[in-house]
Amino acid sequence: MELRVLQYFLAVAREQSISKAAESLHLSQPTLSRQIRDMEEELGKQLLIRGNRKITLTEEGRILRKRAEEIINLVQKTEKEITFTDDTVRGDVYIGTGETEGVRLLARVAKELQKVYPQIHYHIVSGDSMDIMEHLDKGLFDFAILLDPADVSKYEAIKLPYKDITGVLMRKDSPLAKKERIHTYELAALPLIVSRQQLKNGILDFLTSQSGTPLNIVASYNLIFNASLMVDEGLGYAIGLDKIINTTGNTNLTFRPITPPVEIGMHFVWKKYQVFSKPAEIFLQKMLTSLENNLNI
Repeated sequence: MELRVLQYFLAVAREQSISKAAESLHLSQPTLSRQIRDMEEELGKQLLIRGNRKITLTEEGRILRKRAEEIINLVQKTEKEITFTDDTVRGDVYIGTGETEGVRLLARVAKELQKVYPQIHYHIVSGDSMDIMEHLDKGLFDFAILLDPADVSKYEAIKLPYKDITGVLMRKDSPLAKKERIHTYELAALPLIVSRQQLKNGILDFLTSQSGTPLNIVASYNLIFNASLMVDEGLGYAIGLDKIINTTGNTNLTFRPITPPVEIGMHFVWKKYQVFSKPAEIFLQKMLTSLENNLNI
C-alpha cells in the first residue's frame, strides 16, 4: 500500500466525493477512481459506499481513515526530524497531557529553552490517558503527562512534584458555594457532570462508596471547558480538578474541593529506548535538570 494512495483515500474521505477529491488532488476522476478500487482489491474489502449525492465510509473504511491519518502524521513528523539535522536546532516537540496544573512546568521549560532555541516549536495536545498512551506508543507524541492511576510501568517515568485537587465546579449562586468543602455524601443528591477518564479510572467508584448511594450522572465531558459551559447553564455540577477553570473575577463559577480529599498525582513519561529528535532531546534534558533543581529554572 503506497503512501500516495493513502493520501488519495483521505482526500476522498474528507471531500465525500470522488470528483471533488480529484479536483483538490489535481487528478482526473477516472484515475482517482481506479486508484481507490485497486486499494479495495488489494485489501479485499469495500472501503467506500458510493451514494448518489455523497460517498460514505464502510466500517473498514473508517478504520483505514484513522490509521492512514496516523501514518501520514508520523511520516511528516519523521521527515521534519530528518530534515532538521544540521547544526541549527529547530523542529517540533509533541506532548500529550490531561488537563492539569502540571502543564505549567512544561510551559516554564519551553519558555526557558526559547531564549536559546527559538526555532523549537511545542505542540501540547489534551486528552485522556488512553488516547495519550495510544499516541505515545505509536510515536506521535515524544512525551506525555499521565495522571494517576495510569499504569506507567512500560515507560520511562518521573514522578512530578504536583498534585491536582479533585472537587466540584458549580455556579456561585448554588447553596453549596457557601461551603469551603463539599463532603462526598453530598454528591449523591447532585446532578453530576463527570469526565470520560473518571468513568474509567476508579475515582467515581471511590466517590460512590463514600457517598453511600449511586451517583446521579447526567452528562460526561472530555475537556473541562465544555463541562464549565454546562455548569454555567445550570445542567449540573462538574467533578474536576482545581485551577483548570478560572473562577476569579466576573465568572458565574466557583470551585470547592471534596472532603475527604482526593488528590491526583502525575508522571512525566516517554517510551523506553526512544530515539529522540534534537529538539525533543534538548527538552528532556532541560526538564530533568529543572526537576533536579527543584523547578528553579
